[in-house]
Amino acid sequence: QVQLVESGGGLVQPGGSLTLSCAASGLTFSANGMSWFRQYPGKERELVAHISISGMVTNYDESVKGRFTISRDNTKNTAYLQMNNLKPEDTAVYFCKTLKDGHTYWGQGTQVTVSS
Repeated sequence: QVQLVESGGGLVQPGGSLTLSCAASGLTFSANGMSWFRQYPGKERELVAHISISGMVTNYDESVKGRFTISRDNTKNTAYLQMNNLKPEDTAVYFCKTLKDGHTYWGQGTQVTVSS
C-alpha cells in the first residue's frame, strides 16, 4: 500500500523559510517521479514543482522559480521542498504526489501559513 506523509509545514513570517518533507512507503521510490502541489481554499490543486526519478530534471511553476527547490533522497525514500523568501500568497495546503501503476497517490497535506 502506497503511503505519502508530508511534514514540515507551519507558520512563518514573510521572507522566511520552510522545508517540507514527503516520506514515501509501499513503492520503489527510486522508480517514481515526485511532485509537490498546493491548494488554496475553494480552488483546485496546482502544481508547484516536479522532480524526475534521478533527480536530474526539475520543473517549477513560474510563481516559485528562484525561491523554491525540490529535491529527493532515494536512500531515505523522501522528497523535499525547500521554500525560501516566502510570501503571503504562498499560504496554502501543500501536498506531495506520485504515480504508480497508473494510479495517483496523494499525501494528507501540510498547512503552510505565511503571515506577520
